[in-house]
Amino acid sequence: MPNVDGSVAASEKPNRSLFDLDLLRAIVTVADCGSFTTAAARLHSTQSTISQKIRRLEDMAGHPLLVRGNRDVHPTDAGQTLLGHARQMLALNEQMLQALAGATVAVTVRLGVPEDFVNARTTQLLGRFNRRHPQVKLEVTSGLSRDLANGYDHGELDLVLIKQRRNSREATACWPEPMRWVDSARTPCIALDPIPLVTFPLRGLYRDDLIAAVEAMGRRWRISFTSSSLSGIQGAVADGMGISLLPARAMTREHRALNRRHGLPPMDGMEIALLHRPGADPLVRELAGRFARLLDREHR
Repeated sequence: MPNVDGSVAASEKPNRSLFDLDLLRAIVTVADCGSFTTAAARLHSTQSTISQKIRRLEDMAGHPLLVRGNRDVHPTDAGQTLLGHARQMLALNEQMLQALAGATVAVTVRLGVPEDFVNARTTQLLGRFNRRHPQVKLEVTSGLSRDLANGYDHGELDLVLIKQRRNSREATACWPEPMRWVDSARTPCIALDPIPLVTFPLRGLYRDDLIAAVEAMGRRWRISFTSSSLSGIQGAVADGMGISLLPARAMTREHRALNRRHGLPPMDGMEIALLHRPGADPLVRELAGRFARLLDREHR
């Protein structure tokens, strides 16, 4: 209802009309062409239709927007104001269309790598790949090889690097993974009885080999520390919590290697395997090729 002074309360005012982008495109084209006829041709429309759209805009704006001369058309002051905003709205609309189109065609590559591959070389490789393919979204999972292999088998990962026993499953490419028995450089544990062992969890790769080798020595043993984190295993060994079996790449200056002199046999039955499906997306294949070249260089 009207207020005492005859005005209408803000909450009761009718909604103002929204400017149609099609109408705004019409007036921008007319202003750019300086002619209704040329604008109609550019918009694949008719002159009468373009004129109707301009009249609708003028009705909505409440002002004349164009001055129609004998030979050309010029915007009025109100028309200049509207044209500035119209160009911005049309540009934003185009940006939105491009963004949505990009989101539609973007590819997600789901990559799984062991924790000891989450390093500067890997991130540099992924950075170069991403700069070459900015539309690609990379989802990287790190963890134990058994979990990565399980995720791959269940279709949750597109490309994986895993540690496995040699020839245990078919792979796109394989590389040997040298293994080392490791002890603390500061406070070694190999002479303790029972020998403390630092291991990955049950069913973790290397755990059974570690226990079997110690038992073959005729030595008593106990599990002193368990972790699913490679850095956790490295730290526990370095701090004298027990011996472990790790990839040579995972040894640090805080470790010392054990060998036959300590009664431990060499372990050479492990490999790094690269897996992707035969029908993988070309981008997955390209990323796999980059990892293959990186591993080739490291194993020369």
